Amino acid sequence: MDATTLIFLILGGIVFLFILLYFIPVNLWITAIFSGVRVGLLELVFMRIRKVPPSLVVNAMITATKAGLKVESEELEAHYLAGGNLLNVVKALISADKANINLSFKQATAIDLAGRDVFEAVQISVNPKVITTPKVAAVAADGIQLIAVARVTLRANIQQLVGGAGEDTILARVGEGIVTSIGSAENHKQVLENPDKISKVVLQRGLDSGTAFEILSIDIADVDVGTNIGAKLQIDQANADLKVAEARAEERRAMAVAEEQEMKAKTQEARAKVTLAEAEIPQAIAEAFRNGNLGIMDYYRMQNIQSDTDMRESISKSDSGSTATAKKDSSLGDSSSKK
Repeated sequence: MDATTLIFLILGGIVFLFILLYFIPVNLWITAIFSGVRVGLLELVFMRIRKVPPSLVVNAMITATKAGLKVESEELEAHYLAGGNLLNVVKALISADKANINLSFKQATAIDLAGRDVFEAVQISVNPKVITTPKVAAVAADGIQLIAVARVTLRANIQQLVGGAGEDTILARVGEGIVTSIGSAENHKQVLENPDKISKVVLQRGLDSGTAFEILSIDIADVDVGTNIGAKLQIDQANADLKVAEARAEERRAMAVAEEQEMKAKTQEARAKVTLAEAEIPQAIAEAFRNGNLGIMDYYRMQNIQSDTDMRESISKSDSGSTATAKKDSSLGDSSSKK
């Protein structure tokens, strides 16, 4: 056997040894044995074949065993294949056990696969979480707007984490309760004097029903006075009534103008008829002359009567004008004497 063949054999043996150690994690098996975890060497090989990291499963089992919990490798492997987070589930089980919270492995894996952080949920169960609502605007019965901010203390409900509503639902329900409580107050001063009434009313509504949390308390952090909505609505209504009244007045004015134009048209029409009738008078007189129904003396008498009538009209107009001028002069004289 020459040197080249010997080198190839040595390299092949080293590669085979690494492949063997990869599929047969002896070191991991020894670590599990000394940690009190019973897992077979072939079982680790099968995990590798099923594309499950043996180190992840063994480390999770070691962590659980040291904390006094008993978990099976098949359960951990199934949860990993389902897309779960093994270490997060094990940490949640350990935290729940130390805090005397009833949480089984099946519940923990279900919560984890549902997309929730099971370890964070256990922490919130031990240490309640405080969330702040956005500013909630509501109007009291007297029309004054109030803007309130509340802080809600929540504790996770492990039994409702799967299928239960989240924080957004809690905030929406609390906001609705605040609006209802302020809206039922007779005036805004009652709310400002006793803001704790809002908390009591909201807590009595059972807002945490069907959610993944339990509401421990609702504290009103701030209440500010907003605008006078009632007065604003009255002003808007008055402006609307004014516009309606203006529209109706404009309608009446337009109708009056139309009636005036109609009367003018009728007057012009009547004047036109009178003018036509007056134009027919000379023809009628001439016809009367021709037929012998009107003599020359009758015509002169008619002309004299018409002249007398015109003279009386002119005299009456001159008298009325002079009377108005005299009254104007007398009023000017009185005003000058007063000065």
